[in-house]
Amino acid sequence: MAEGGTSILRDGVLLLGFGLAFVLLFRRLGLGATLGWLVAGAVVGPHVLGLANDPRAMVGIAEFGITLLLFIVGLELSPSRLWSLKSEIFGLGLAQVVLCGLALFGVLCTASGLSWGAALAIALPLALSSTAQVLPMLQSAGRLRSPFGERAFAILLFQDLSIIPLLTIVAALSRNPAENGGPPGWQMALLTVAAIAGLILAGRFLVRPLFRLIATLGEREMFVVAGLTVVVAAAALMEALGLSTALGAFVAGVMLADTPFRHELEADVEPFRSILLGLFFLSVGMMLDLTVIAANPLFVAGMALALIAAKTLVIGGIGLACRMRWRQALALGLLLSQGGEFGFVLFTRAAQGLLITPGAASLFAAIVTLSMATTPFLMMATARIREEPERQGEREGPRASGANALIVGYGRFGQTVAQMLLAAGIPVTLIDTDTELIDVAGEFGAKVYFGDGTRLDLLRQAGGAEAELILFCIDGEQPDAALLQAVREAFPGAAIMVRAYDRRMLVALRDAPVDYVVREVMESAVQMARAALEQLGDSAGVIDRAESFYRANDRERLDLQKEHGDIRAGRERTITQRRRDWAEAGSEI
Repeated sequence: MAEGGTSILRDGVLLLGFGLAFVLLFRRLGLGATLGWLVAGAVVGPHVLGLANDPRAMVGIAEFGITLLLFIVGLELSPSRLWSLKSEIFGLGLAQVVLCGLALFGVLCTASGLSWGAALAIALPLALSSTAQVLPMLQSAGRLRSPFGERAFAILLFQDLSIIPLLTIVAALSRNPAENGGPPGWQMALLTVAAIAGLILAGRFLVRPLFRLIATLGEREMFVVAGLTVVVAAAALMEALGLSTALGAFVAGVMLADTPFRHELEADVEPFRSILLGLFFLSVGMMLDLTVIAANPLFVAGMALALIAAKTLVIGGIGLACRMRWRQALALGLLLSQGGEFGFVLFTRAAQGLLITPGAASLFAAIVTLSMATTPFLMMATARIREEPERQGEREGPRASGANALIVGYGRFGQTVAQMLLAAGIPVTLIDTDTELIDVAGEFGAKVYFGDGTRLDLLRQAGGAEAELILFCIDGEQPDAALLQAVREAFPGAAIMVRAYDRRMLVALRDAPVDYVVREVMESAVQMARAALEQLGDSAGVIDRAESFYRANDRERLDLQKEHGDIRAGRERTITQRRRDWAEAGSEI
């Protein structure tokens, strides 16, 4: 017992120690943590130093990191936002999987002696990209909530959803008599829908009341236990039904996305996700059969290159068809050009179905791993090509200058805010997307930078990490609560102030982490009403009492609207009748 325990502890120290060293090194070199974990696994594994010889022993636990990743992604997507992405998920996602699968099927049929069934069983997994690699890259760059990031996420989500039909296709192609008793594809599809519906119902009637009870009791550590229980239960249900565990965790996250416990859960589960996801890539590196690569170096390198080129061209073409600029389309293609972690699962199923040999499964697993390792290099090497050039009339993008305040939006509202801060001696950085406005402001001596100030990466570039104030003075109904929450998490040291377009936006921002929010026409309308009463000859006392009554009544009505999340709440408090009785009597309000 002691010897076994010592062995586990020794392996744990070695794996985590090598992982820590390589991740820190690769982070320092700007190559990303994923590649660090992969290389650490290859070095520790049986084909280099041989310090840990049983990588498959940790795969089952490590794969739970992918499950937790999808749970956290689900927490960031409310059902309404997910519904708004439906066209990207089932349009872009479906096109990517089908077209990339067909392109890679053609490459395999041409470049290898595989049968059409074996080629299809390999091409479909190769069409999938690495959710575990791409999402952290988007998050670290602050682009997950940008239009570019949402398109990449929509494709990745469809890929995760497609695991079920892909497993069904591989099973249908199976030559193994022992696998012929599996359920038909239509039954698996119905089972998937039923399982998702069951999880949604469980979330509404069981999970939410449970978290409310924990919040009432004030047992903070129980959030960790309850959060992990929900993830494990959802994943276990899907696994018992033969479905994707990651899909179950994603649904569990979505059903909790609209609850007030979302941020608490995300903070509690994140450390587990990071460690387990790192162990997953560590185990993949350990399973990388370097002898297979050494025996077939040209084939592995050539197929990895063909995989990256084919997916980049197909996905980039899809992006152009969706009216993306060619640089953005190229970036999307390169970002999703690698093979994915679910490919390892599908290769194993194909080998079990006697479609490919175990050696071929190891060979293509090595190709997937090599393609994953190239992604950080490709993104770095093409950074200058993918960077949008300055167009005529545009100014340069913002940069950190030590300003205390970032003002997003330099229209009529933002100009007043900026001039008052500057008059008080506060340095500001001004950001706007209107090139004509930027040119006019330049004629008056104002330096306004071009950029979308609702993007976290641009705010970071503008010095958001050092700023004390971030002021959103944008016209219209932006920003939303989700964006403001992301800004708060990215720049916790900055106070956030928002210009609200109208009462509806105030209600929508009721749970947003803002330090100050003002309705843009509120104060000017009050000032005009005061001037009107003065014109009519009312005394200063009557005017003050009328303003006080209106403000108190408006606050109470707004509180009711925020409480119910409905603009119609408190409508009986709308002042629609003449109220001169109290004013003439001089009564207190």
